[in-house]
Amino acid sequence: MQNAAATSWKIAEEDRLRADLYGFLSALLAAPPDKELLARTALLEGDETPLGRSIAALAKLAGQCGPDAAEREFNALFIGLGRGELLPYASYYMTGFLNEKPLALLRKDMAGLGISRAANVFEPEDNIASLMEIMAGLIAGRFGDPASLARQKEFFNRHIAPWAPHFFTDLEGAKGSVLFAPVGAAGRHFMEIEREAFRLTGG
Repeated sequence: MQNAAATSWKIAEEDRLRADLYGFLSALLAAPPDKELLARTALLEGDETPLGRSIAALAKLAGQCGPDAAEREFNALFIGLGRGELLPYASYYMTGFLNEKPLALLRKDMAGLGISRAANVFEPEDNIASLMEIMAGLIAGRFGDPASLARQKEFFNRHIAPWAPHFFTDLEGAKGSVLFAPVGAAGRHFMEIEREAFRLTGG
């Protein structure tokens, strides 16, 4: 995702951590994790929260997984012969079909936010990696000013909350998930935290 007017802004530490986690999930789900991403993931430390335990489990597995194995797992889950075990698109989860109304609504909202798909990206914009990337960018101010909490909440509730928790649950339990099982768990717990935090903001 890109925006020619993107600017660097200072944001609160809590928001920086949120943006980092959204960005981390996007990186893991956009393409097979390479050696560098696996090495950085292996250095992560969790805590005793459900999210922290998922991160710790992911770090342990990343330290044991080479890039070839990660690529095989990624391809089995998301690409496969014809299609992978999972279809990580909002349109599919919300309507049962690809390239449906959720994608059109997302494109309209992206245009309103001044966000466009990068020229070298051919995936529909409503895939989970792109939506995690957009949320990271809204929080961190990569598309201009950092988005207000109300704008973040609107985008989350419209394009992520209706289906991402279901996707992450499916990823956690997918037959082909090993490295990606704790990715699914981490995503599921993070979506729960975000949904509750936005609910408490009211409005």
